[in-house]
Amino acid sequence: MNFDFSEDQKLLQKTAREYLEKHCPVATARAVLEGGEPFARRLWAEIGELGWLATAVPTSFGGAGFGALELCLLAYELGRALAPVPFSSTAYLAIEALLVAGSEEQKARFLPELATGTKIGTLAFVETPGRTPFRNLETRVEHGRLHGKKLVVPDAVAADLAVVVAREGDRTVLAVAELASDRVRRVPLASIDPSRPVGSLEFRGASCEVLAESGEDVVAHVFDRAAALFAFEQLGGAERAFASTREYCLERYAFGRPVASFQAIKHRFADLFVGLELARSNAYYAAWALAEAPEELRFAAPNARIAASEVFELASTEMIQLHGGVGFTWEYDCHLFYRRAKALGLVLGSPRFWKDLLVRRLAGPADS
Repeated sequence: MNFDFSEDQKLLQKTAREYLEKHCPVATARAVLEGGEPFARRLWAEIGELGWLATAVPTSFGGAGFGALELCLLAYELGRALAPVPFSSTAYLAIEALLVAGSEEQKARFLPELATGTKIGTLAFVETPGRTPFRNLETRVEHGRLHGKKLVVPDAVAADLAVVVAREGDRTVLAVAELASDRVRRVPLASIDPSRPVGSLEFRGASCEVLAESGEDVVAHVFDRAAALFAFEQLGGAERAFASTREYCLERYAFGRPVASFQAIKHRFADLFVGLELARSNAYYAAWALAEAPEELRFAAPNARIAASEVFELASTEMIQLHGGVGFTWEYDCHLFYRRAKALGLVLGSPRFWKDLLVRRLAGPADS
């Protein structure tokens, strides 16, 4: 049994890292955070040309025809670079939802433009603080039109289309809607990480199309797949924060010796290293389930999501504290990692939500 990525997959990861180190330093995230653009447009265009968005899309729909494992590796590298682009909204959410739930005709219509980055996609599901139970969703599909409002939608202002979780009659559905319509109102929302902006979407009779495979189980499966991919992005960010902090502590001297040589600092790095290894193991388990064993994903995805969320937040918090007095200043990059950790930790529900979900799944067949 092989527990490692193949040589071709490692080459893809190496190529992606080299590209991002050259074209997406952390300063790119800072420029978006401090500027007025919703994302780094040039970087986004180049990512589209490189075919990264098409990684897991079948060739019959304009994709590269690789698979989930390759997409996981790209997610890791994008997280490590703090890339300020709508990659997760498009690749983990919109494309994954269409691959899971769309008909062949719907995939052929929507996937090619998403796979090239010509169009930006997202998934809209939040209506109230916390997770809204499916039965309480107020967004509705009536006669092919959407009515309702979604909050905290990733990249809502930049997206061209949204896959919307809604109710149609007495069932839960996924509906895809073009957002360039006077029947859609978009409002940017303040967030802790403006380099990955969120907004609200209000649908006032906007035209939409219900995806072929809908229902609460389908929606839950889409969320599980996205959770596994987000876990890799979070792991990448956490490991970059760990490496950067370690380098700083090795170079900073106090009382004539490197700060990293003090036992109290070593203990904190040891605890963080253990957390990273646990998160890596859970992320790899989720990647394997994504590619080979979808029946395992309902357990693997929450584990990966919980471990990655917790270790990224810990790594970014320790990064601030172990940088000493400069750690919380605007000029240092520590707050960029902290902002990203907080934002990614909530995008699909908090770690508490995923822990509760995992307990329910372990306890019995009922799901939410």
